[in-house]
Amino acid sequence: MPELPEVETVVRSLAPRLVGQRILAITTTPSRVFRGQQQVITACLPGQQIHQVQRYGKNILLTLDRHRVRIHLGMTGKLLFAPAPSTHPRAMLALEDALLVFDDIRQFGRFELLPAEESGPVLGEDALEIAPATFAARLRERRGAIKNLLLNQVFLRGMGNIYTDEALYLARIHPLCPGFLVPRRKALALHTSMRALLQEAIAAGGSSISDYVDASGQRGAFQDRHQVYGKEGDPCPRCGAAIRRMVVCQRGTHYCPRCQRMPSVR
Repeated sequence: MPELPEVETVVRSLAPRLVGQRILAITTTPSRVFRGQQQVITACLPGQQIHQVQRYGKNILLTLDRHRVRIHLGMTGKLLFAPAPSTHPRAMLALEDALLVFDDIRQFGRFELLPAEESGPVLGEDALEIAPATFAARLRERRGAIKNLLLNQVFLRGMGNIYTDEALYLARIHPLCPGFLVPRRKALALHTSMRALLQEAIAAGGSSISDYVDASGQRGAFQDRHQVYGKEGDPCPRCGAAIRRMVVCQRGTHYCPRCQRMPSVR
């Protein structure tokens, strides 16, 4: 599933070509991505101008004259400018000088119409914006496993499975360590690692593990820099121990058993 760097990359590839454009027409095919709004969307979007394209967590928001469109890419969703190849188009927006296609083979994504000032569900602070001291203080208040906390979009928006594993590895924190047991120095180190990791991934165009591409159909390159994610059995880049995999929060989780030790509870 595309995470913060991938969604930010898509937003940056969309904005220069979308802002100021007027939607001339929209064509849709029956799909659950519309959550029952298909007729409303096809009736309301034509004629509206796109004023802003922004990321909200892992959501893409298009601000129009009278509405917002919230797009979540789900597992296999793509936003593509024609002529980038599209195999399962769900919505096709004809603009003044472009055709934008929302493609989603598995239909776990979302294409939703919102009132003009709404952003969808209220989420936590953005992983790229939260202050170090605030991040550390909030961790101290939580007893849940830190991997679960970082994936919880109400606690912190934007993080996903890939970058959570990578950030915890960089900060030498075990994925099951309860938030309140993370020392302040390690919480601050995690904040630093998380921000640097996300910014580096954005600069590399994100991680293309399976379906992800930007709006021009270009794959990201950050998957070549992963240190633990998907590396089960490979030697740790720091200590040489074999990377392990376990399931946390129903997600495959990769970590180094030597570098990321569970703290003892006394």
